[in-house]
Amino acid sequence: MSEPEISRRKSEHLRIVLEERVTHARGTLLDDVQLLHDALPELDLDRIDTTVELFGKQLRAPLMITSMTGGSEATGPMNRELARAASRRGVAFAVGSQRVLLRHPERVKDFAVRDEIPDGVLLGNIGGVQLPGLEPAAVAELVRCIDADGICVHLNPAQELCQPEGDTRFEGVLDGIARLCDQLQGRVLVKETGAGLSPRALQRLAQIGVRHLDVAGSGGTSWTRVERHRAPEGPARELGDLLGDWGLPTAFSVIAARRLCPEACIIGSGGITSGMDVARVIAAGADIAGFARSVLLAWSAGGLEGAVRYIEGLERALRAVMLLTGSPDVPSLQRAPRLYTGELREWLGLLDPPPSQR
Repeated sequence: MSEPEISRRKSEHLRIVLEERVTHARGTLLDDVQLLHDALPELDLDRIDTTVELFGKQLRAPLMITSMTGGSEATGPMNRELARAASRRGVAFAVGSQRVLLRHPERVKDFAVRDEIPDGVLLGNIGGVQLPGLEPAAVAELVRCIDADGICVHLNPAQELCQPEGDTRFEGVLDGIARLCDQLQGRVLVKETGAGLSPRALQRLAQIGVRHLDVAGSGGTSWTRVERHRAPEGPARELGDLLGDWGLPTAFSVIAARRLCPEACIIGSGGITSGMDVARVIAAGADIAGFARSVLLAWSAGGLEGAVRYIEGLERALRAVMLLTGSPDVPSLQRAPRLYTGELREWLGLLDPPPSQR
């Protein structure tokens, strides 16, 4: 695709995400993660420790602004202000897809936001479907050119199928990730884009040594719905209608990731909109909660200060829930008593094979 075509598509993505109904109908199932109240927490709210580590750096809160779309004129100012908001609150930030830089390196200014987040965690981004046709060194250059701490590899087969100009050649992606992990010495975070990581996918990623995962489950933005809004009448729009709610709920994907990849750093994203969501996704097994559309909406409505206030609200609510569950730090919240209810319990049956298969 030419640069104008990529730029136009990315601008359409932003507009649709901001203006249209693009969330999954079913939800994240995080409401089925019930945390137990502790009336005697024996804690001081001001001394609760929300720090975690990611890519060798400390975050003040277990939060990450995850990758959004990249490659249009509109993303430059957005990236800069959201990176600044992340820096002010001590949380991680990932840019959108840097694919455009492979042909147009002069567009690096839209992604080069290190000066806005000088001491924080900054991650680049590339599509997994692009990896089979790229040398790992070329992808490593995407990390170097924005002085990032690592790179996100996004997996989006459902979106590609519903995209009129989508790439549907998915062979060789796993090998491409393995080669990239070797090139970057593990500084790779593999993420879905709203359809979740299944047990099979998690096991295959663990086998090649991936140690950073973002499940990006269903319940938040549905990129198949986004593409449905872009597609003209025809097969792509029909698939967008059919697959609008495709995916694995965020709560299930997080629990599966923790059970199957116990040593991995897990980002729980997909429909995270409140501090309660953050607390629940961490209790279910995530190390860090990720969010994108919710902070984009806050930024669109209130600029930099709106984004900062939104993140502050997530932190404030998280600390409150940590106190009410007797959790002095993030590892304690991950061990906090909880009950899995409703539809989530049925999903979790997939992780417990029948006796004949044990």
